[in-house]
This record gives sequence, C-alpha cells and structure tokens, in this order.
Amino acid sequence: MTAFNDESGTGDALRRTLGVNRRRFLSTCTAAAATAIAAPVLGASPALAQDRGRDHDHGHHHGHGGDVLVPANRRGIILYTVRDATGRDPLTTELPSGFREVFKQLSRFGYRQVEFAGYGQHANAPGGATLESVAGARLLRSWLDAYGLRAQGNHGFIPPSWPLTTPDLDTFKKHLEIANILGMAHMGTGGDPTGSDYRADWDVAADKWNALGEIARREGIKLYTHNHDAAYGFLLDGGPSDAQGRPTRSSGIRKLEYFLKVTDPGTVWLEMDIFWAHVARYKFHTYTAHDGSIREKVFDPAGLVVRNNKRYPLFHAKDGIVNATNGMGYDMVPFGTGVIDYTTFFSRVGDRNYHNPMVEQDNAPSSTDLAQSLAFAKTGYDNLAALRRKRH
Repeated sequence: MTAFNDESGTGDALRRTLGVNRRRFLSTCTAAAATAIAAPVLGASPALAQDRGRDHDHGHHHGHGGDVLVPANRRGIILYTVRDATGRDPLTTELPSGFREVFKQLSRFGYRQVEFAGYGQHANAPGGATLESVAGARLLRSWLDAYGLRAQGNHGFIPPSWPLTTPDLDTFKKHLEIANILGMAHMGTGGDPTGSDYRADWDVAADKWNALGEIARREGIKLYTHNHDAAYGFLLDGGPSDAQGRPTRSSGIRKLEYFLKVTDPGTVWLEMDIFWAHVARYKFHTYTAHDGSIREKVFDPAGLVVRNNKRYPLFHAKDGIVNATNGMGYDMVPFGTGVIDYTTFFSRVGDRNYHNPMVEQDNAPSSTDLAQSLAFAKTGYDNLAALRRKRH
C-alpha cells in the first residue's frame, strides 16, 4: 500500500496515475515543473465554461455537442460545504444564515437537492440551535418544500455499538423517522464502515451494516456509507501473520470492493466521494501480494461504479488541482475548476436519472471572506450544470 516515490511522482507518470489528461494536468502546473502547485482558479475551467446558464436541459448543447450529464433535478449540494452559513448568527450579519435562508439562496443558484450533514444551526436562526427532532424535521421540510428543494440524504447517526444496544437502536430509528419526514430516499454517514485494514474487521462491519440496512429498508430508506481515501486502499487478507496473528499482505482487493461483495445489495449502498477516490488512485497503486511480490493495480473509480452501478445512488462531486507534495496528489478547489475529469466520469457511469451528485468542498468556508462558501456553491452549481457528454 505504497504511495508514489519521488521518481514516479513527476511529469507523465504522475499524470497517468492521477488519471488526468495532458491538457488538464498542464493547466494546473507551471511550465517549469509539472508537479508544482497551481493556484486555484475560482471561475469555470475552459472545458466547463461553455454553458453557465441555469437549467439548460434541452437535448443538445449547441456549439459544443453532447447531452446534459446531470439533469437539473439531480443537481445537489451537501450542506457541509456551507456549514459556516447555516451556523452563523443572523443577528450579526446580512449574509444568509441558518437553514431557511441558506435553502433560499441555494434554490436561487439552481440547486434542487440537498444532503444534510447533521441538523444543527445557530441558536438565533429560525427553529433554534438543533432541529434533530420530529418537530424540527417538519419545520425543515416546510422550508425545503417552500424553496423547491428535496432532501436526498444525511451524514448522520450510525450506531457505534455492535451488537446493537437498545439506546443506539432507538436513536437509529429516530433518525429514520426524521429522514422519512424530510422525504429522504437515503440516510448515511460521512465515515467508513471501519478504519481497519484487516478482512476480519470488514466482515464484522458487513454483518453490522447488513443488519442496519435491513432495519432501514423496512422504513423505506436506503442506508449508505461514504468513503475517504483509505477505504479504497488494499485489504490485508493473507500472507505471513504479524505478532498479533493478523495478515500482512493483500490479494489485491480494495476494502470497499470487498465490502460490496459481502454486503446485501438490497440493503447496503454507497456514496462515492469522487475526490477521495482519486486520492486513493494516487496513493494506493501497488500492493504486496501473498507471495511477497510487489504488484501494480491502479484504481479506476468510474470502473468500480460501472460494475456496481445501482449500489452507488449518491456521489460527492468534489474537485482538485495537482499537488505532488502533500501526500494526496490533489488540493481541493471549487467544483469544475480542477483537473478531475467529471465529463468522462459521468459519461462512463451513465444512469444520469439515477445518480445524485452532491457538490462538496471541505475547505469552502473562510474566516476572512464570510461569503466565500456560498460563492463557491454557486460556482459548483454552474459547473455541474455545464457538464455535457462528449460526442465521439
């Protein structure tokens, strides 16, 4: 599970492993050194700037060609991106503050879906500090309906206990009730099923998620997990054991690939964070096989989705520019201003009326520019709406 060494982390080798075409790669690198960090460009990248109008969903994009890749009613955002806006005091600023005003602004941008990241906001916002209740969910639903938004998911409560304790089960059921009031088809978490590298722990996680997923299914909800880069690293499942009796080598299967195999496709679902999946592509491209040999296996995020298409109802659409010095391969930037090829990704995975891409940028909030996160949300919407299938 090694990352690139210095020799392979330069020029074309880096570009190929990141999965970035030459034009996109060079657009974020200096002419003198292809691995230099490029400054983020906050406007649309040239490939996405063709159509920044709202809801242009007719069949063809004149002068550019191809179909709309993300239909208007599927364009969403996770509210974590604008958490500073929902969390700020409306009594001290004229900027949108709290859920109601943020919903209004996102609707004006063109968004039609939101994914929650909890139900907390500033205490002075309408509804008070927490709306994590039946009454709070009804209030949130009234605002969503008023602004033409649909709640599509939440990064919320997954019971830490296993076997389940009664309090954890009761809390989980409360969150399912809230999800149904909000009209969600999905409910999930922002974390991985387990942080372990070992197959035995992933087997336990699969048992737990199968059970939780069945409880959710009975309530009409699809339960999903969300990845960071480590979850697409290689599973340790064989070879010599360490001092604790744990395996030290891999068969070459990635952790969430294994999770897909051992969980019920009718009860357990995944949300691919496409940025973190590309970080995994950069970091985890070789593994030590059971026989001790070093083998290369470059991750193809879109290919995994294609093979398991209905298991991925949600995506995090998050962008990055090349950075070969931070250990990840990328720095986060507003959606559509980086090098991750979303035109190709969404063209390959297809099923545009099934998947729900949620714009996300972890570093959108700013302590010096309080309007930044919402401005980046607008940039993200415009660039998501501008994506068109390439004609061959």
